[in-house]
Amino acid sequence: MVTVSTVKTKKELESFIRFPEELYKNHPLWVPPLRMDERNTLKKSAPAFRHCDAEYFLAYKDGKIAGRVAAIINHVANTDWKEKVVRFGWIDFIDDYEVSAALIKAVVDWGKERGMEYVKGPLGFSDMDKEGLLVEGFDKLPSITCIYNYPYYVDHIEKLGFSKDIDWTQDIMDVPVTLSDKMMRFEEIIKERYGYTVMYPKRNSEYRKRGQEIFDVMNRAFSVLYEYSRLNDEQIRDYVNQYLPFVSRDLVCIILDKNDRIVAFAVTIPSLSKAFKKANGKLFPFGFIHILRALKKNDLLEALMIGVDPEHQGKGLNAIIFNHIRKGAQKFGLKKMVMNPRLETNKKVRAIFDEFNPQIYMRRRCYKANLSTVEQTISTSSSQM
Repeated sequence: MVTVSTVKTKKELESFIRFPEELYKNHPLWVPPLRMDERNTLKKSAPAFRHCDAEYFLAYKDGKIAGRVAAIINHVANTDWKEKVVRFGWIDFIDDYEVSAALIKAVVDWGKERGMEYVKGPLGFSDMDKEGLLVEGFDKLPSITCIYNYPYYVDHIEKLGFSKDIDWTQDIMDVPVTLSDKMMRFEEIIKERYGYTVMYPKRNSEYRKRGQEIFDVMNRAFSVLYEYSRLNDEQIRDYVNQYLPFVSRDLVCIILDKNDRIVAFAVTIPSLSKAFKKANGKLFPFGFIHILRALKKNDLLEALMIGVDPEHQGKGLNAIIFNHIRKGAQKFGLKKMVMNPRLETNKKVRAIFDEFNPQIYMRRRCYKANLSTVEQTISTSSSQM
């Protein structure tokens, strides 16, 4: 028999966070997130709760935890996209339909009580959280920013009445030693015509000072993308303090216009996936050592975020961005680059790298269903069991 209960205590939240560690124990490809990051994201005092409601559920079978899921209502996203959607995220479960059905039913019931009409997922509080169920690339090592799941998750979700809403794909490509003469000339023309320059601070602390401006550009650039939720000022401060002090100036490209305003950015880092596996969810006492080593010695680069202010799109800034990142990658001996998930419909961003023959590395999917459809599917299936 399967029972589902809400997470109410710190101990239960810790069980929620650690359940995947047991589910994927000894799995060669699953990358454990840092527990500290998960706690900061999921605590009810986190900045996202200024505009989100959420509940966390644990499923039990035979007295043991058998699954988990988060139900989230992002009021900003629902207002911006004019919809009534409850999201499901942080979903993991054993290969048991009774368990997955119970978890999704908990999300559906919770959403329905609050006037929602549709359910989508996997999605987080914002685009900075992991999103999209892995549907292709199960034999690849994922990025630390991405979901990895067993193949059977797909069968369960679709059996529960969900269908594809949209896909994200990750591409992998070689970092070119040189760019074509055409692209090099194009970069110089763009800089001269529009007065663009690349910000190259003496200290990383300068990124922190302009962090709000960087994320303001992201909010504007990403506003038209699928289910994007504008980050509030408190979220931005958290991300600035958490990430920007540790990036490399050679692997981050911040472009300024002639008035010293940020108009585009790209953030890349050496892959930390193997380091996170060695850390096994713990930054201390030794996890940070593996991470520091990976930042210094690596051959794989990960492109985390790329954004161009809408007023400056179509002006060739991709040439400046890519050449700066390319030079930094060569400096650190990085041979290949994996892109963070990009929407299959985002033609502008996808076209930036066409010249470098990108190959699909992984594919992730957001599913959608009407609450009543899922409710009926679960009810019918349960009566036949």
